[in-house]
Amino acid sequence: MAEHDEVRYDLIVRGGRVIDPANGTDTIADVGVRGDRIAAVAPKLPDRSTTTVVDARGKVVCPGLVDLHTHVYQYVTNFGLDADEAGVHAGVTTVVDMGSVGTWLFPGLKAYIIDTAVTEVLSFLMMGYIGAVQGNRGGPSVLTPDWGDADTLAATQAEFPDLIRGFKTWGESGTTSQWGWRFLEMGAKARDLTGLPLYIHTGELYPVDETNRPDPATIMPEVLAHARPGDVLGHCYSAMPDGILGTAPAPSAALRDAVASGVRLDVGHGINFAFDTARRMLDGGLQPTTISSDVHGSFVAHDDSSCGYSLVGTMSKLLALGMRLPEVIACASWHPAQVLGKDGEIGTLSAGSRADVTVLAVRRDDWRFLDPTGGSLDASERLVPSMVVRAGTPIVPHGRLLRDVLTPAERGEQGAAVAAGGQPR
Repeated sequence: MAEHDEVRYDLIVRGGRVIDPANGTDTIADVGVRGDRIAAVAPKLPDRSTTTVVDARGKVVCPGLVDLHTHVYQYVTNFGLDADEAGVHAGVTTVVDMGSVGTWLFPGLKAYIIDTAVTEVLSFLMMGYIGAVQGNRGGPSVLTPDWGDADTLAATQAEFPDLIRGFKTWGESGTTSQWGWRFLEMGAKARDLTGLPLYIHTGELYPVDETNRPDPATIMPEVLAHARPGDVLGHCYSAMPDGILGTAPAPSAALRDAVASGVRLDVGHGINFAFDTARRMLDGGLQPTTISSDVHGSFVAHDDSSCGYSLVGTMSKLLALGMRLPEVIACASWHPAQVLGKDGEIGTLSAGSRADVTVLAVRRDDWRFLDPTGGSLDASERLVPSMVVRAGTPIVPHGRLLRDVLTPAERGEQGAAVAAGGQPR
């Protein structure tokens, strides 16, 4: 009797190109699911062993995509998105809320977002008691290192160890001009207390005290002095002069050494991605460790119409810039799972891992991607999710936020693609 003949599966994803970088797999195969676990990956699982089959022939089947940088504390942060629209309905099975909240507000994120979303939602805590809550109804800013301490960050993480997987801080001109390196030092101490990674925002973000504006060239050396192996430098392809590359034609020796030691680079697309910077970094031999979207809404009103980027769109841009498909999938599945310390559970199709799967259609046609700086990139293919399996349950994404890989008509909307999205050519 052939192997798998007597095994029952609740779901089979049939006949796709299975790419599982964690196991070095790139082959045509079936994926069998039992309950909420991956049960088998094999060339042919028998039809009679299940009643539910997802036809993935001609498509790519990969571990459920993991978006390391999102903002999904909707309504509490006005720039927060719906977790499932940024997650399963965008082809993503795990999202990380990257620093929307600090210690006081995390229980609310858990109760109203983490515990209710279909998508798995994890968190990196922002520095301080409040976090990155930016209101639009007046009043002074609550952002200050006086409202925060590393011990409280570590204590909150200890209370929710499975959900809080790291810490978010800044290494950029705005916060530095106002408070020196206090936020970066707070984050480094929280990292050292817990052993969890630090995600460092790079590139100018917060309002700069123009009486104390730092020389852009002084920012990254200080950031690299605080970074340790396992930490993540966000927005690695930013066009900001104080960013990871800045105005340099190629990566510095110090940056190369940091990456070689284990410091990770994350794309964190958002409003910080530039094709020109990406080309210079890639030409200099520095690919991202992780690809993430930094999806968020408007900073001044609860409105997501300016969000013209997604994880699958960012992956498609990296393909057009010369990365190979298995590399891109690794950067959006296995590698972020490693950052989160969950690489045996997610980011893989290994038997026994959670049954989170993304099925991608590779659309081969002429498409023009746009970046927030006004740059454009012509591509011949784009990745569009056709199905996700989340903890064993199949879901067809509606793709409302996939403005960079779908036309308005394909999303059931009217109007043109937004400036940072994409369009046919």
